[in-house]
Amino acid sequence: MRIRFTKMQGAGNDFVMLDETRGPLGLTAAHYRFLADRHFGVGADQILTVRPSPGEGIDFEYVIHNADGGEVEQCGNGARCFVRFVREQGLTTQDAVKVKTLGGIIEPRMQPDGRVTVNMGAPVFELDRIPFNPAGLTPEAAGSWQKWPLALDGRAQAAPVLVAVVSMGNPHAVQLVDDVDSAPVAQTGPLVEHHAAFPKRVNAGFMQVVHRAQIRLRVYERGAGETLACGTGACAAVVAGIRLGLLDRRVDVLTRGGALTIEWTGALDAPVMMTGPATTVFEAEIEVPDML
Repeated sequence: MRIRFTKMQGAGNDFVMLDETRGPLGLTAAHYRFLADRHFGVGADQILTVRPSPGEGIDFEYVIHNADGGEVEQCGNGARCFVRFVREQGLTTQDAVKVKTLGGIIEPRMQPDGRVTVNMGAPVFELDRIPFNPAGLTPEAAGSWQKWPLALDGRAQAAPVLVAVVSMGNPHAVQLVDDVDSAPVAQTGPLVEHHAAFPKRVNAGFMQVVHRAQIRLRVYERGAGETLACGTGACAAVVAGIRLGLLDRRVDVLTRGGALTIEWTGALDAPVMMTGPATTVFEAEIEVPDML
């Protein structure tokens, strides 16, 4: 089976974009793994699929599969690429679209400078909705919020790590580090991702506060490993930093793939706004093996 795709990236977070508005491609988890493979497939952090509107008032459905083939709720950098993709493919002429994801409704909007702003919705703090199981854990008060101690494998971390937990449509555990360059992301990231307190696993964020309007961030993403940027991770880190009393309402997030700007008023029901780049890399076709 030959399928057409577009390769895109947002701040170095790269995607394979698929159009299913004319009908399903019938791909399996193994197909998604093949497409994401950087040696045998196209290579991507996530596979993003555009599907028709699922209901009145919604322009499209947006389906996200990680590199491991698993479907996930949300992808912020992908949302920016999504709106550029549907415009470039002639699927819409609108600058802003309303899109249904597994994690909720989002509204990406093209800006005159070519960047894209996405209303990512309000953060989720209720532990059962993140989801996060605090059984046996005692939080430590910090700012107007709290951090949770997670005991990890002693080979990677002698003492428990303290994380702030929040959902941006997908679960995040954010920890403060002195220097993201020397942070043990590759060692600690998978241990946090698979910690028993997170029944659906979690994205592990490592945040260095430069000053109140700027952070540096690395994220070990659930099902993908460390990526050059993570949009929902940037949102989660800034929300955590604001609630911990460390950040202002508008913050530049410096990732290894580029810069994102995150804005949040601090009101618990207020949406988080994310602005950043979205770039088309190339379009092509690929033969997907039938045996997958």
